[in-house]
Amino acid sequence: AQMAELGWFGISFPEEVGGLGGSPVDTMLMLEEMGKGNVLEPFVSTVAVCGTLLAKAGSDAQKEEVLAGIIEGRHIVALAHAEAQARYNLADVTTEAKADGDGFAISGKKIVVFDAPAADKLVVLARTAGGQRDEDGLSLFLIDRDMDGVERRDYRTIDNRRASEITFSGAKVGKDALVGPKDGALPFLEEAVDHGIAAVCAEAVGAMQHLQQQTVEYAKTRKQFGVPIGSFQVLQHRMVDMMIHAEETKSLAMLATLKLDADAQERGRAASAAKAQLSKAGRYVGQQAVQIHGGMGMTDELDIGHYFKHLIALETRFGDGDHHLKRFGALS
Repeated sequence: AQMAELGWFGISFPEEVGGLGGSPVDTMLMLEEMGKGNVLEPFVSTVAVCGTLLAKAGSDAQKEEVLAGIIEGRHIVALAHAEAQARYNLADVTTEAKADGDGFAISGKKIVVFDAPAADKLVVLARTAGGQRDEDGLSLFLIDRDMDGVERRDYRTIDNRRASEITFSGAKVGKDALVGPKDGALPFLEEAVDHGIAAVCAEAVGAMQHLQQQTVEYAKTRKQFGVPIGSFQVLQHRMVDMMIHAEETKSLAMLATLKLDADAQERGRAASAAKAQLSKAGRYVGQQAVQIHGGMGMTDELDIGHYFKHLIALETRFGDGDHHLKRFGALS
């Protein structure tokens, strides 16, 4: 509610839906600062991903109620799209939405639905036509999280966030629950996921900058053999490499953000390049921060480990490095 009051949720949405009319770069700068603070709020799920979906594909009623509610801090929305067999393939969907009277009945299972325990709404990807991996025949539905036919199993992720496995057992929704065109949701989902990738990359940049800064400060004060360990050349090289990894990630995160309004191929290439870089850099920066801090870096009392675990979680969100290297090549 406090973030909404400050206007953070509406910064990149058009003024006609209650936003501030800013650009994706405004959101990137804010997410960098959130990364520095290791902020736990469900901003990426609700604003960057589901907010983008509703702004691009939502009906007038959905924008008026739910998107405006996101901007005002009344709604938290989570995206339920991933399935166990899919391995980051957005089109690999077995969850079905079958015609049922004037609406649909949704059945299937979704995994790793980030922020679902805190959400009151879900955007669910389901197949309304075609085979399991067909790019056509996919539809998105906006539903209440606690409606009949929806069962959740909540759990903590490695970085102490919250996610859920969600099982749908004939959950009935009306036609007004459709987000975007029936059977044609994949392009909208891909665009929203690319917004999510740019967002998590920006967040990761802030986390890496924090780790690098904290490690440098520690190396100036921690003494070994009568001198600060920061005077050892081999550790200086490692800390410079940490900075280079963070700066390279920042450059690609900025490119991904600037390309969000480009065509699908150009946007996807930039997003995948940034995500592949994050998958490499986040692990390196976190490992070096822990090692240079020594035994202290392994404790829960020091924030270094918490930032490292968050970077590890971001490494696989919306696809790991291998997936995005392949996607980058396919879009070349």
